[in-house]
Formats: sequence, structure tokens, C-alpha cells
Amino acid sequence: MREVKETMRILVVEDEKALANIVKKGLEEEGYAVDVAYNGEDGLFMAENESSDLIILDIMLPIVDGMTILKKVRKAGVGTPVLMLTARDAITDKVSGLDSGADDYLTKPFHFEELLARIRVLLRRDSEAKTSIIRIADLHVDMASHEVKRGEKQILLSAREYALLELLAVNRNKVLSRTYISEHIYDDEFDLDSNVIDVFVNRIRNKIDRGYETKLIHTVRGAGYVLKG
Repeated sequence: MREVKETMRILVVEDEKALANIVKKGLEEEGYAVDVAYNGEDGLFMAENESSDLIILDIMLPIVDGMTILKKVRKAGVGTPVLMLTARDAITDKVSGLDSGADDYLTKPFHFEELLARIRVLLRRDSEAKTSIIRIADLHVDMASHEVKRGEKQILLSAREYALLELLAVNRNKVLSRTYISEHIYDDEFDLDSNVIDVFVNRIRNKIDRGYETKLIHTVRGAGYVLKG
């Protein structure tokens, strides 16, 4: 069991009781405090009225479905990160969830280690979003305004370039595989055999590393890319 300085509270809204209890047990073993709702009505009430650091939300729920819960809590001004956990894997479902305010999307069946990794990313991102700016060496990435600076120089990026840079920045010092990047930035139809990710990484590298002695974007041969400095 890992040690934590401050207990983070996670709300799990899942009607499959066996799965919900497995997730609850596993998260508690990792040091999280976990609340569980087994139907949409209870989940909506808890999401709106109880304080959580993260919500794991199934879509296919009795009484009130997960997509309705998501829309209602976002309309109510609840900014808690939401990870959609569902058996629906169609790209249209993913887009609908993300457009409705979800922060990430994981389909069943899943590996618990991947769930933990995504939870860590969302909790870290939420913590950093409160200060808005991620600082890595002299690189500043403002997640509120999408403004990027290296020292005093402003870096202009396209929307896709910024999304990739932010993903690397949120996961700084962690090697991200091309598969991981494609899952978070591209859709299911993205061709991993193409060199699109490499092209975008090289574009960003040219904008933030060219002319600087300290390089921030690094290629890990056979593994992926990492942003560190």
C-alpha cells in the first residue's frame, strides 16, 4: 500500500456491484478513500452534494444514465475530473462523453494498472490546473489560456500541437508510448503505423528546443517520448 500525504477521495458510480467492489477494494489498497453508488440517482446526488477529487462514472446505469449525470454536474458547475468507465467502445460514444465534459474514457474490460495510471494523471492534472501553469525548466505551459512560453519567448502552436505538448507536460518525466499518445489525442481509426505522431513531436521540438542548449523533448528509442528538463 502506498503512502499518501493527503487522502484523495474518489466516487465510483457503477451498477455492477462485483466490479464496483473490486475497484473500491483496489483503490483503497492504493491509499484512496472511496465512495460507491450503485445507481444513477444516488450517483448524481453524491456527485452534486459530496466532495470528491475524482469521479469514475459508468454510462449504462439504472434510473439515471451516466451521460445525463455528467451533463447535469457540469451544468451545476461541478468541475471534478470525470473518468468514464464503460463497455461502450464506439468512437461516437467517446466523442459524446468528452464533449459533455468527461476528462478521460476507459472501456471495459480493462487492466487495473491502467485505471490507476489514468487516475494519477487526472488527479495530477487537476492539481496543476488549479495553478493553471505547468513549469518545466524555463518552459511555461498555461492550461487555462493555452499560452506557451520558453523563457520570455512566446511559442505559437496549433491546437493539435498544444494538445500533444500539454499531454507530455502533464506527464513530465514519464515516457509516453505512441499508443498512449494516440489514445489520448487521436481517435480509434488513427493508424499507429503512420508517422503522424513523430511529425507533430518534431514540430513541437523545433519550436521549443531549437536554439536552446537544454533540450526538453527526448526520444526514448523503442519506447516513445518524454518531456523533462
